[in-house]
Amino acid sequence: MSGPERYAQLRATAKIRERPLFSHPRSFGELELQARWFAGDFGNAFTGTQGEAVEVVQFGTWNREAGPDFSDAAVRIEGGEIVRGSIEFDLTDQSWEAHGHATNPAFDDTVLHVFVEAGGRDFFTRTTRHRQVPQVRVDPATLPAAFSLNLPLARPGRCHAPLRGQPEEKICSILEAAAQFRLQRKAQRLQRLSELHGKDEALYQELAAALGYKQNKLAFTLLAQRMPGKLLRSRPNEIEAVLFGLAGFLAAPDLATFARGTRQYLRVLWDQWWPRRAELERLIVPPRTWRLSGTRPLNHPQRRLAALAGIVTNWPGLTRSLGKDDLGPVRKFFRDLAHPFWNFHYTLTSGPTAAEMALVGETRITEILANVILPWRQWEERAVWPDFARLPARLTNRRIETGAARLFGDDPRRPRFLRTVAQQQGLLQIYEDFCLQDESDCAQCPFPEQMQKWS
Repeated sequence: MSGPERYAQLRATAKIRERPLFSHPRSFGELELQARWFAGDFGNAFTGTQGEAVEVVQFGTWNREAGPDFSDAAVRIEGGEIVRGSIEFDLTDQSWEAHGHATNPAFDDTVLHVFVEAGGRDFFTRTTRHRQVPQVRVDPATLPAAFSLNLPLARPGRCHAPLRGQPEEKICSILEAAAQFRLQRKAQRLQRLSELHGKDEALYQELAAALGYKQNKLAFTLLAQRMPGKLLRSRPNEIEAVLFGLAGFLAAPDLATFARGTRQYLRVLWDQWWPRRAELERLIVPPRTWRLSGTRPLNHPQRRLAALAGIVTNWPGLTRSLGKDDLGPVRKFFRDLAHPFWNFHYTLTSGPTAAEMALVGETRITEILANVILPWRQWEERAVWPDFARLPARLTNRRIETGAARLFGDDPRRPRFLRTVAQQQGLLQIYEDFCLQDESDCAQCPFPEQMQKWS
């Protein structure tokens, strides 16, 4: 039995209880839920409100005009013929009436109405022609890990004492197996996205999310979902302007207030964006979606957006580098990304820096390799584990530190278990599978006993 299979077996022993140890009910916004729906996080097979089997064959595209949220979708009801049309996603079932969809002809081609909360009475979604639209209710509580988690640090768990007494090789073996399991899960996600949207779009969406970091992952995901890479590449001279415009960063500027270099750069973007603004206005990401404070200047989303534009512009070079056996060409691709403005600016309004900055730094390249490129190669059934195991850990975060506190406490060997990306990923998988699924404050968690049986 392989390491990932053994870890999956260990994981299966965990009893999933009604409430996690750290119970922080989340309030999901409609945009995030729509993005999670489009990414397939709710799945694609459902039971409708009338008990019928509903399969989403194609999730479509973000609608640019007035009407439902997603156009060009395809669904199958009760195993019948595929029906094509639009999908509307609302927070409540009665939003259909409250928002006037029932009397709006733009919603007449809707083939599925998705909602989160049901009202106190039965509600039937109908079009202006009195056609009943199938309904599906989704539950955010069933979602996999959220776009971002902010969990408190914790005291050492019950597994701390037995782990402290285990040989270092055994602990590393468990972390490695959990990391391989997690890598497989990431590869499966890419496979699912590819089946829904195509290989190039899946890669583009995941790269965008990786550039978004924790604070702006949702915003970057929305951008990539609403403006497919294929459409961007069809008008290569406008890629940067369209992305900045859809991000909402090109509101009508008073160019006279900017320094000369910035003024010239913004003028080019604005002149390219203005003719397409009316066409694309409905797809602009709302300002409240962005998290502009609390990020390091080098990680400002405007710089990351410039990096995404560079990736899309040089897409053939990226795909060529992915075809190579080693990671050197991929690393070189990201290191070579450059921009005459963004190599010397943190934001659109900041002054120039004295020293040149990399558009995508080594830390972010490592994160992209771990979370996108190597899972991509894993999905293609290429040998990736040796490369993955060698990636050095360049970052830590609150979840990693929380998991380390639970599992290792003050064990002096603790830093040695967090030296590589693989070890960190394995720790996160264990933390999510056991610590966050246990409401007994460790008393009934099966991990300590199962871990001791690991050989």
